[in-house]
This record gives sequence, structure tokens and C-alpha cells, in this order.
Amino acid sequence: MALINCDMGESFGLYRMGDDEAIMPLIHVANVACGFHGSDFNHMRTTVRRAKKFGVKVGAHPSLPDLQGFGRREMKMGREELANCILYQVGALKGFLDAEGMPLNHIKPHGALYGMAARQEHVAHAVCDAADVYKVPLMGMAGTLHEKIYTERGFKMIAEYYADLDYADDGNLIITRVHEAKDPVEAAARCVRAIKERKTRSVGGKDIAVGSDAICVHSDTPNAVAIASAVREAVKPYLDAA
Repeated sequence: MALINCDMGESFGLYRMGDDEAIMPLIHVANVACGFHGSDFNHMRTTVRRAKKFGVKVGAHPSLPDLQGFGRREMKMGREELANCILYQVGALKGFLDAEGMPLNHIKPHGALYGMAARQEHVAHAVCDAADVYKVPLMGMAGTLHEKIYTERGFKMIAEYYADLDYADDGNLIITRVHEAKDPVEAAARCVRAIKERKTRSVGGKDIAVGSDAICVHSDTPNAVAIASAVREAVKPYLDAA
């Protein structure tokens, strides 16, 4: 269906990350940070209320416990510890969703945790162990352990395509500590190709298979609002046809 989703709600205390207010009307689904890589109790509640105002569905975006590194550094953690880490974060967000009378739509791991779950079986199983409690779909990447293990464990997987990240030749995302601005027109064209052909071009010039149930834009990409606007306009025909 090519719904547009955004990783957001990542400000912390007085520190601001992304223009969530401008992006929210442009998206269909918000992946809200749960406090371990960004966000806090005030920002979680603000983001949930903002999503409710614009009719945007909300999913949890849990991370490794790495606030200083913004969740983009890998850590060695066992399956049970990881599951507890995720369970804790999703529970925090769900409290704010319950307060606003909104359901939890899905769970999508953040940053390094997302990448690790795509490659490491115990991490993917830890995500599922936590999701067993909440019984919601999981967002992930087609052709990785996300798809294999999440579906084997009985979860609906929402296969994402990233509008503002590059793909390696092996099909994995290139997750940088800081996101760079992207050409909105080019990003939109790549999204349309992902929807129509389920393919994208890697940094090495290879065509690789991708999913396109959802198109992701990061709120901390410098020109995220321009990208979200261009992508929304480009994918509108496919939304209308869904």
C-alpha cells in the first residue's frame, strides 16, 4: 500500500531533533522513539497527541540502550536481556497511547537494533519475544531475518523501503550516525520504482530486491519535510489504487 511512515518523536529534554510538527500531516504512520535513543516522557506524550490530531497511526520505535550514541552503535546483549529492553520501552509508549485512547499499531526496532535483527537470529527472536506480549505487526526489511523469523513466529511483517538511506550491494541498509540531506525528487523517484518493481539501486550500482508496503522517511534527515512532501505526492496514485 506504500503508506508513508516516519521515525520521529526523538527530541530529548530541551534538545530538538527533527521538525515533527511539519512532518506529521504528511505521513500515515509514526514510529515513536521510546526513550532509549531519543525522546522522554514529555516528548512521547506530545508526539502521540500530535499523531492523534492528524489521524496518524503510532508504532513503537525501541532501541538499544544508547542515548548518547542515538542507538546507532551495536551492543552485545543476550536474547532475554534484549527482549526485556524492548518490552520495557514499548510498555512506556503504550501507556501514553492508552491515555489518548489510541491502539499500538506495530513495533519497529531502531538503528543498530534494526540492523542486528536483520542479520542475527537471537536479536530477531528477541524482538519477537517482546512482540508476543503486544501482538502487533513488526516492521522490517524483505529478504532478511526480519522476514524469515518474524513470519515464522507468526507475525505480520510490514516490509519497508527507505526513501532517505542508501543500500549496500548485499541489500542491507547503510546506517550512518548522522543522516545527510537527499534530493527529494530523486528520493521520490526511487520510492516509485520500489513500489512498481520492488527494486532499488545499491551504492555499487546493483539492482536489489526491496519491500514497499511502507515508505520510511527519517525526521532527523536535514530536509526531511521536503522529502516527505515529494514522496507523498509521488506515491499518491498507489495509495488511491490500494
